[in-house]
Amino acid sequence: MSTGLLSANGYHSSMSMDLYEIGYRAVIYFIPFLFALCFHEYAHGWVAKMRGDNTAEKMGRLTMNPIVHMDPIGTLVLPLMAIIFPTGIFFGWAKPVPVNERNLRNPRTDMFWIALAGPGANLLLAVIATLGMWTMKHFFIGSDYFRPIIRGLDLFVGINLFLAFFNMIPLHPLDGGKIAARFLPADVNFKLEQNQHITSVILLALILMGAVRFLVIPVDFTQNLLRILSLG
Repeated sequence: MSTGLLSANGYHSSMSMDLYEIGYRAVIYFIPFLFALCFHEYAHGWVAKMRGDNTAEKMGRLTMNPIVHMDPIGTLVLPLMAIIFPTGIFFGWAKPVPVNERNLRNPRTDMFWIALAGPGANLLLAVIATLGMWTMKHFFIGSDYFRPIIRGLDLFVGINLFLAFFNMIPLHPLDGGKIAARFLPADVNFKLEQNQHITSVILLALILMGAVRFLVIPVDFTQNLLRILSLG
């Protein structure tokens, strides 16, 4: 009976540690990731409004409220699975902000800027986080209290860089496809948009196979550059 009791206590302790680790990963990964996704989508909607289309605002999507941007699979299932079973890449997406091109003054040019706003917003967050690290490293030198915050900001930089580079892949329905459309003949872009359901399936298959790991190269390069700047 003593052995059985020890085993039960050991199981309970192990389960508690697992729950603690899951909660810790949720705080340091999921919450910053969710904020980055919402800011990304908000930027799309804000630039669309500046260009003449307030569809996102009318539909309640011009907000930082994560609930209205959540996609069941991309915002919840995949990221939370990566937290519970940390064996693959942490990845996900939000519902795209609606844009009505008929309301835009110059649809071809305006869609370029609207699409660019998303990755641009993530790059802006990465720069702001880098400035935060720079401030803490220069004004709070030797303070152990701020080291976890600095590590959290460094992780936040990586999350935003990954979102920025991933969305710049020139395939529909990603932002990169809409950005590339600005430089493609109209008939070619029309065919690409008409077949984006196919590229979506291909893209999802590549993600599940881990093919997007190549993004680690530009992300690491840019993040190391920002780390150097934060020390300057």
